[in-house]
Order: sequence, then C-alpha cells, then structure tokens
Amino acid sequence: MKSDIEIARECKLSPIEDIAKYIQIPVDELERYGKYIAKVPNHLIDEQKVAKSNLILVTAITPTKAGIGKTTVSIGLSLGLNKLGKKAVCALREPSLGPCFGVKGGAAGGGYAQVLPMEKINLHFTGDFHAVTTANNMIAALLDNYIYQHRDDGFALKEVLWRRVLDVNDRNLRTIVTGLGAKVDGIPAETGFDITPASEIMAILCLANDLDDLRRRIDNIILGIKMDDTPFRVSDMGVGDAITVLLMDAIKPNLVQTTEQTPAFVHGGPFANIAHGCNTVIATRMAMTFADYVVTEAGFGADLGAEKFLDIKCRKSGLHPKLTVIVATTQGLKMHGGVPVEHLKEPNMEGLTKGFENLDRHIRNLQGFGQNVVVAFNRFDTDTEEEIELVHRHCQSNGVGFAINNAFLEGGEGAKALAQLVVDTIEKHPSHPLTYTYADNDSIKTKVEKVCRKIYGAASVSYGKTAEASLLRIQKLGLEHYPVCIAKTQFSFSADKKLYGSPTGFNIKIRDFVINAGSEMIVAIAGDIMRMPGLAKSPQAERIKIVDGQIEGLS
Repeated sequence: MKSDIEIARECKLSPIEDIAKYIQIPVDELERYGKYIAKVPNHLIDEQKVAKSNLILVTAITPTKAGIGKTTVSIGLSLGLNKLGKKAVCALREPSLGPCFGVKGGAAGGGYAQVLPMEKINLHFTGDFHAVTTANNMIAALLDNYIYQHRDDGFALKEVLWRRVLDVNDRNLRTIVTGLGAKVDGIPAETGFDITPASEIMAILCLANDLDDLRRRIDNIILGIKMDDTPFRVSDMGVGDAITVLLMDAIKPNLVQTTEQTPAFVHGGPFANIAHGCNTVIATRMAMTFADYVVTEAGFGADLGAEKFLDIKCRKSGLHPKLTVIVATTQGLKMHGGVPVEHLKEPNMEGLTKGFENLDRHIRNLQGFGQNVVVAFNRFDTDTEEEIELVHRHCQSNGVGFAINNAFLEGGEGAKALAQLVVDTIEKHPSHPLTYTYADNDSIKTKVEKVCRKIYGAASVSYGKTAEASLLRIQKLGLEHYPVCIAKTQFSFSADKKLYGSPTGFNIKIRDFVINAGSEMIVAIAGDIMRMPGLAKSPQAERIKIVDGQIEGLS
C-alpha cells in the first residue's frame, strides 16, 4: 500500500476555478492562494439555501492514540455521495502543526480519501493559524504595554487572565515568567502559553457569524480583573479594530479539493479535548449554500466533539444535523473491550463484543440529542469477515444502520454503500429537533454536572479551590448563561485516560474554569488535561524530511 503522501502526489489536481465551478461558486469571487487553493468571501452565504441543505455530522467512538479515521470517513462519505450523483461537499478543520510534528503526522485524511494539496494543508496553508496566533499574541503585547504605560497612573490588574499561544507542542512554555531585566523591559509577571487551537481567538473565529460579529466578540474578551473586581476587556484598550484587521483574511473559508477533484472547505482548527473542536460556522454555512449534502466532523469521540458541536455550535448558530455518523473500528472496539494495545490487530471476538459497550453509550448519547444515528465501520486490512459481521449484527439488533467504509483503499467507490445508507436514512428517518444536554438558564455547575452525568456517565463532580473561586467570579460577572466547554482527556469517557470502555461510578474533578467572554462559553478544565500539549519521546518531527525536493513523513 502506498503512503498517503505518495497517493496525494499521484492525484491530478484540477485548477481551483474548476472546483469552484463544480458547485457554482462565481470564479471572479475567488481569492487565489496559488493554483489549487482559494478563499471564498463570506457575502456569498445564502441562508435560504443553507436551510435546504442536508448537514451530516461525523463523530466516533472513543479513539485510540492512532485515531479512528474520522476525517478519512468524512472525506470518503462526501466522495461516495458524489458518486451517487449528489452535490456533496465536506467541511473540515485545519490541521495543527502540534500533532503534525508530534504524534499523528498529517491530518488531511488518508489513502484515497484525502483533501489536497495535503502538504500545504498540513503545514502553513493560507496562514489562518498564523493569523490567530498573531492576533492572540498582539493582544498579550498590547495588554503588557498598557499595564506598563499606565502603572504610574495607578492602574493595575489584580489578575491577568490572558495567555500567549503557539502552534507547537512545547511543555516548557506552559508556565513562564515575562518582563525580566531592566525596568524598561516590562513588569515581571508569571504567565504561560497554550497551543493555538486552544486560543479564544480560534474559538471566536470558528463561532463568529461574520466579520462584524467577530469584531464584537473580540471587544468582549476579558483580559483580566481590575482592583475593584470589574473586568478589563479588549474594548478598554481600544484595539478591537486592530485585532480584527489581523483576522480579515483568516475569517474567509478555504476552498480545496479531494483526491477525486470534488470540493472541500477546510477552515478553523480547535481541538475537541481542550476547545470546542468544530470547524467554522462560516465554512459550514458556505458549504451548505453550494451543496445539497454537507459532511462535517467534530473532533475525537462523540462525548467531546459531538457534544460540543450540538450543545455549543448548533445552539449558537441554529444549525442542526439531519443525521449523525459514528465511526467505529475493530481495533478501537477491542481496546475498549480490554484487549492490550499490542494485540489489537489480532482477531478477538470476546474483546470486540465487550467493546460494544463504548459504542452503545455514544449511540444512546446522540439519540438523546434527538439525532438519528448510523455506524460507519472503518475497515482495516487486518479485519476479518467474522469480526465485521459481528459488528453488523450488533448494530442491526439495536436498530442502528450499518455500512462498511472502504474509502481509504477505494476512494468514493468504497464509500458508496455508506453514502446510500446516509441518503436513505435522511429521506426516511431524519433526526428530530435538537434536545440539548442543559438549558441556557442552568447554572454553570448544573451545566457541567449534566454533561458529566448524562454524557460521560460520572457518578459525581468535584471542584478544586481554584475552580470554586472561578465559579464565584463567573456568577459576579453575570456569565452563567454561557454554554460550557469541558476540557478533558479524549481517550476515556472519564478524566482518566487509561479508563477504557464504558466506565461508570467515577468522579470528574474540575480544576479550574476559563472565561471566554468573546467566544461566549466557559471552559471547564477537568482532570490533568493540558492546554499546551507536550511532545512524545519520539515525535513525528524525527521522520519529516525533504527527499529529492519532496516532503516525506507528514503521514
């Protein structure tokens, strides 16, 4: 089997103008980034067309460290729908350099179900991540300067809440001291870095409806707390326009193509374990303007990405999926069935059966939102027919649609069965109106506990001293109407990354709350999750190189 990058290089790319014409995007509106990438202006979004389009959410069981193949399935499903004669587009998140050079390598799909040009998408792309990083750190620099320049006027902040970001996994930057040196070098302060996908600027970019909404949200960002316990916001510095200028291009969705020259939008890049994990509202709406079927994904397992997609993105945008696809693999199911990682590729019917508990909980959770659900079985070459049939029978016995996805090896042809199942299910049994996990007027504690109990299966929720103090601040600021975004490990329903399967009876401890008044959500930090990941003992960067002018090692 050829590598992803070899397959990507063999694909004949169509000029981006032809990709735009395929879904009737006016070519003269494109802002080209070379021959094969373009930004599409937001004024082309047509809400009447959005309302008629079929939105499909792709999520997954709790993943292994190698993932479940959710992006590959998302792209493959869009390919399969096009093979059926449907006008279909996928709307995905942009890869982060952190995982690309850290654990996973590239994140543009795999095999014959990729978005292209994959090297550019996986690396600097159109500069959106750079713009988010720069906007975030410009705010940090302006804030430090404001404190420095006004210190003799008696201005001071009791607590600075804003941190810097970088799209690199760097544990040494989690906690730092700035402003050391002479007096003119600034005021010493303890601070730190998060990874760019965790930036509130990224969340704002992904949740904003348009440029005006982006501008409004930036002004509302709370940077710190003044001595009189009132918030200090970006608006207080008068720099909201300047920060918006840095994001004027980044807010426009990126149009690219798949391995079969069908359109795809790739825009925004938050992680679902430390942020809301969804692509931009704007890109989703743009795709729905020009396609009858739009396939989008939410990060990691359904307990993280799908919950946040529905409870945050859909709640705030008015979007609602007609169907949710849950991706499952034999290896993922066997891991949750207690099979050691080194034996996951070996047949094990007992472990596979035990792993159904994880799948079933995700299905029940999504059905609780009112979603109709089908299972996409992402096939690997080590899977046996007996294992596949066992998963099929299990889904059938539970009244859940099932189809094999073989897009990795066969492209759109390998996803036609899944595409037909999706089309038939939407036509005959579309999802019900959304039922959210909590109400807007619930307290933050109530919201957290409803997610932890209903979605994760926790028996209890506890709060550290820092979290309790943050809760009081949230109440005083009148921000309890915001939705909650729980940051926790992606490898378990619990906050313990080694507790596989479908655990119950556990406690979720909330360490702290982060106020995101601009993105209009409250981030709850659970367990030992870090908003700046570290690198592995052998990071993927060790295998990325240039050979004969070609990049190797991105996947």
